[in-house]
This record gives sequence, C-alpha cells and structure tokens, in this order.
Amino acid sequence: MTRTLITPLHRPTLLSTLWIVLMFNYIYADVLGLNDPAHLIALESGTIGGLPFSPDKLVAAGLLMQVPIAMVLLSRVLRQTPNRVLNMLAAAFMAVTQVATLFFGTPPTPVYYLFSAIEIILLVVILVVAAAWRRTAPATVPDKALATA
Repeated sequence: MTRTLITPLHRPTLLSTLWIVLMFNYIYADVLGLNDPAHLIALESGTIGGLPFSPDKLVAAGLLMQVPIAMVLLSRVLRQTPNRVLNMLAAAFMAVTQVATLFFGTPPTPVYYLFSAIEIILLVVILVVAAAWRRTAPATVPDKALATA
C-alpha cells in the first residue's frame, strides 16, 4: 500500500486555492513594500518604481488585480472547459504582466524579486494544472426505471 503526504484535490478546488495563495503573495509583497523607506519617499513624490502614477493608473492596477480575485471564485463555479481555458488565459496574462514589471522603472528591490519569483512560479503551476486537466468521462445519471426496481 502506497501512502502519500498529499491528499489529491478536486481540480477546481486546487486551482482556486492556488489563486488564493497567489493573492496572499501579492498582498504581502505590497505590505512589505510599505516598510521600505525608499518606497515610501517615492510614493510621497507620486511615483511607483520610478514611474509617475495618477488616480487613473491606480484604477488600472485595481482592475488588473480583479483578474486573480475573480479566478478564486470562477475556478470553483465554472464548468470544466471554460474553467480550464480561463485559468490558462488568466495565468498566462498575469505571468506576462508580472515579468514585465521587472523591467520597467527603477530596479526592483530584493524582496520584490523574491515575491515576483514566487508569484511567477505559482502562475506557471496554475497554467500547468489547468492545461493538464483533461476531459473525463461524463457522469452518468442512473436510469429511473432501474433505480426504482
């Protein structure tokens, strides 16, 4: 008998949980960034990563974060095919976005590199888990005549 330490998870639950872990990383990276004196000075001067920001850019950043927030729920409620496709698209989009942040503005801090690496790895895992999710045989409903016999 083979024993494993990991309990197999229902694919939608696994994907949703990965999005939750990703969100915690996004949030904690931002919280730690607020403890960096250089970052606070930059915020007070109206820049993020050396790039000027405005209320419009903050709204755009908020909209960007709606992608992983929505995926927490959508991963649990969508049917398999749209779930699989949307998870792959969202993970690829967020991974490209995260990689791009490493090359704009001032050079990132070591803690930003750490969290970016973790976030990119999580997004690749989401992409792989979703891509490996193949259609299974449809569930069969017992025949009513047989069920009442």
